[in-house]
Amino acid sequence: MALTLKQFLASEVRPAFGCTEPGAVALAAARAREELGSLEPSNVTVEVSDSIYKNGMNVGVPGADGMKGNAIAAALGVLCGRSELGLEALSAVSLHHAATARAWVQQGRVRVARNSQELGVYIRAAVHSSEHEAACVIRKLHSHIAQVTLDGRTTYEAESPGATSDDPSVGQSVCDIVAQMSLPDVIALADSMDADDASYLLHGAAICRAIAEYSLERPSRVGLGMGRGVKEMMADGTLEQDLGYLIRQYACAAADARMAGVPLPVMSSAGSGNHGITAILPVAILGEVSGRSEQEIAYALAVSHLATSYVKSRLGRLTSICGCAVAAGSGAAAGMVTLLGGSVDECTVAMQTVLASTVGMICDGAKDTCSLRVGVGATESYFAALLAMRGQGVTEAGGVVGSDLAQTVNNIGIVNAIGMKDVDSVTIGILEAREGQGSGACRV
Repeated sequence: MALTLKQFLASEVRPAFGCTEPGAVALAAARAREELGSLEPSNVTVEVSDSIYKNGMNVGVPGADGMKGNAIAAALGVLCGRSELGLEALSAVSLHHAATARAWVQQGRVRVARNSQELGVYIRAAVHSSEHEAACVIRKLHSHIAQVTLDGRTTYEAESPGATSDDPSVGQSVCDIVAQMSLPDVIALADSMDADDASYLLHGAAICRAIAEYSLERPSRVGLGMGRGVKEMMADGTLEQDLGYLIRQYACAAADARMAGVPLPVMSSAGSGNHGITAILPVAILGEVSGRSEQEIAYALAVSHLATSYVKSRLGRLTSICGCAVAAGSGAAAGMVTLLGGSVDECTVAMQTVLASTVGMICDGAKDTCSLRVGVGATESYFAALLAMRGQGVTEAGGVVGSDLAQTVNNIGIVNAIGMKDVDSVTIGILEAREGQGSGACRV
């Protein structure tokens, strides 16, 4: 069955509550806890890939009273998580739950371990009662529950995550299908956008804008405070009133709040909330400032998500390269070119320009400073779009940049898979040495 825009959006553009990695850990823990039924849970053990371990180590968990990390997310998943909410499983966290989760971690009732043999998205959460164990495995996609067991007996098992229905657990994955398509064919999916799709895409822009405005309007700094800093510099004249700075302000502010664990959702793109912020806010802000209609903005947002997925599907779900700047930045550039009336060819040039600019940026885990990378990706996408509309940008091969977009993305994939294969393990070593522990315990 050919991929449709609705299937794409159902799989690749979803609301996410907090950072996606600890959110997925909480989802796995919640689903395992539910399998125990009325039995009282006593502890939880979580096994994760290096990528999940790294990305969840230093990032705030929504509603957790400032605590960070996979361990606190696992505890909250057991205590109050609801698996039917997917990556919004922790939307009902209270301060009481946070205090109890803190006690669980301090009492050694939560253990997070690395499994370096598993690549990409992999989480196994095992929740124990006095006599029983229930476990949930998430693979490939952050929200894809692959298996649930009770005392070693399989009670649920899904097929590969896919796109032949709105349920990503059926058939071939959307990501795999996009990886086999050309950029023009991927972008052409936006042509089938209907009113419901447009409403959904605009809702994504609204919730990303809402979390940015929360960050910008608080009396004290949220997270790293990069968005607030840009806003203040624009207000006092240090920075001019420029659309590029406005885009950076909002993108940084949204990431500031999300990385700090502010209990508000964002719309994710290609499995990442920060990708969503980067892919959405530059396009939405440009559309609003330039007076485009909601239909035009929604269409450009669809192009942005589709172009982000085109790059991300070829690099991998979790990479050593910063996908926010590289994949979502290039996707946003395509979305803004579309909004400015450009063609697919001009989208390609803008994407090439962003990729050439950001290719060396590594991912050293989700944390406060991710707002810097999100800001870079958002701003670079804006300038690349403007350049492309002037007939300028990267069009010739050089370094890892290829003679066309497909070759460039393929080359970056080789750099990521081969040249940077040890980046995650080296980064984790640095993180663990600084923390003085390797258990993934919660941080305050």
